[in-house]
Amino acid sequence: MTTRRPQAAPTPPPLEGPESSGTATSTHERPRFAWCITGSGHYLEEAIALAARLPALDLFLSDAAEEVLPLYKMRLDELKPRFGPGFRLLRDKTASAVPVGMLYHDVYHTVVIAPATSNTVAKCAYGISDTLPTNMFAQAGKLGIPGIVFACDTEPTVVTKSPHDWVTLRPRRIELDNVERLRAIDFCHVVSSPQQLEAALQARLNELSLAWNTSSS
Repeated sequence: MTTRRPQAAPTPPPLEGPESSGTATSTHERPRFAWCITGSGHYLEEAIALAARLPALDLFLSDAAEEVLPLYKMRLDELKPRFGPGFRLLRDKTASAVPVGMLYHDVYHTVVIAPATSNTVAKCAYGISDTLPTNMFAQAGKLGIPGIVFACDTEPTVVTKSPHDWVTLRPRRIELDNVERLRAIDFCHVVSSPQQLEAALQARLNELSLAWNTSSS
């Protein structure tokens, strides 16, 4: 009598970004966007404007973000009215990144880091989680929750807005290499411009059968 060896179940393809789908992204189980802000001013105003148009979103700030936002005339107490009902602003005030626990309780279907400093990109690319945004990114990936990262240093020459003027920067090879390494991380979709960020968010909304808010303050 010949015994047939049972075939192993096929390994599902990894969820690599906004274009992919899975039960971990159901809006019935995870109804909200988690939007993380770091210490970058690169297209910060454009990023906040996009965040304000998304339904059911909470902001997660690093300590550096708290320092940078007022430099760009965005006070924390003025952010809340720009967002929809139920909005929460989470700050990096605990050593163990306590707010990350909401990922385990099926609160968020998508984690966005926009804008992301080269420091944050490097940490995410190498699995270092020592700020609220990098902890959110790492734990989301472990749960199969898609992440969208708007990286700042993605081209040989980057023109960015400082609090007082426009500045031309020339990212080093290490910064550019870290962006490429980040692109290979599971459940991560990297974008390099506000237009690409908006397109990635639109794709995510389509996947979740959601729509932009019709207006924001």
